[in-house]
Order: sequence, then structure tokens, then C-alpha cells
Amino acid sequence: MNLPLAFEQLIGPERIATLKEVALMPRDLAAVVPDARPGDDVVVLVHGFLASAGVFRPLRTHLEIEGGVRVASFTHAPGVGIARIARRLGKLIDQLPHASRITLVGHSLGGIAARYYVQELGGHERVAQTVSLGSPFQGIDVPRVFVGADIHERSALLEGLRKGAAACGIPHTSIVGANDTLVGAMSSMLGFGDVMVLPDRGHNQLLFCKRVAGLVLDRVKQPPPRAV
Repeated sequence: MNLPLAFEQLIGPERIATLKEVALMPRDLAAVVPDARPGDDVVVLVHGFLASAGVFRPLRTHLEIEGGVRVASFTHAPGVGIARIARRLGKLIDQLPHASRITLVGHSLGGIAARYYVQELGGHERVAQTVSLGSPFQGIDVPRVFVGADIHERSALLEGLRKGAAACGIPHTSIVGANDTLVGAMSSMLGFGDVMVLPDRGHNQLLFCKRVAGLVLDRVKQPPPRAV
């Protein structure tokens, strides 16, 4: 979806990103499992709340065309808990070759589910690294009725992920939008691994940002070393 620059300036870049997200949501509702082979780089995309795997279309295209990366994805229903999403992620990964190098990339809630799979469900045996885009690892300061117990600021699940991140040994990169008013820049940091802050990006803009796509591809091709 390419909109005139004047219209984008009038509406605002974050609202435009949200409109793009809505337009892409009917796409990729079924799981996508690539024809990967041992030794291939495979990125598994995990979307956020009230979205679908379709919102990753621009990022998927960049990874496949610019990097020759195999890309997998699935769509989870709204309101499903982190643990359930992570189990679904694990079932998809079970369909990928064991000798492939797997990077998990999650937007918002998806980044938390990716890290939960790695740290709590044995995913450290399959995954080379995780990358989050605006994921609220520090929680969100709003009533639990709106965000659920998993991502509230006093979430025991999030506290466990933060405390166990280093011991897990799997590298992590937090890509953060400084203008993220939904999650907040500080909340988007796991407290472990590398942090890349983009000064002029909001929460949903991260999905459609060429700079983000380039950073993700760089990480896929040159992952940071495992923590010891």
C-alpha cells in the first residue's frame, strides 16, 4: 500500500502503518512452512495482538528477495495466552529441518511468545537467536482486563523471562521504536542482549520500516554469539 506523501504527513506515519496492518490482516491466515533444507537460514515470524501473519508481508519479501532466507509463519487467534502461542510455534518449528539455522522474529506480543518458547519450552535446542520488534518485556501499565495477565507490568511470566534470559544462552536483539506510544521504548527491552533504538519509529511502523528489515536481515546473516 503506497500512499501519497502529503496524505501520510496529514494522517501521521503511525496511523498509516496501522492502516497498512489492517489491510494485510486477511493474508497468510494458514501456516506457511517453507521448503527448507539443512543449512538454510530460516526466519519464523510471530505476529502480535489483533493481527495476523499477513502484516509481515513487506518484511517477508525483503528477507526472501534480498537475503534468500526461507520464511515460516502462522496466525494465532486474539486473546490466546503466551504459552499457547509458544506451543503452536513449537509445532511449526518441528516441521523444519533440524540442521537449519532458525531465527525467531516477533512483533509486540509475538516477541514475548518467541522468547517463552526458547526459555520455557526447550526451544533453545532449535533456535539460534530471537529478535523482538516493540515487544513489552517490561509489561504495560494498563488494567489487566485490557492486556491480560501475561503482559501486565506485574506479570510473573515476564519477570521470569527477564530473569532467565541470560542463563538460557540464546542471543536476543530488541529493536525498539523511540516513538512507540503503545508499548513504550523502555518497556520494549528484555534487559539482555543487544538493543537497537530507532529514533523516529512508532509501534506499528516497525513492521513496515526498511531500516528494521535491514537490521533483521543483518542479524540473520551474522547472529551474535551465544551467551556463555
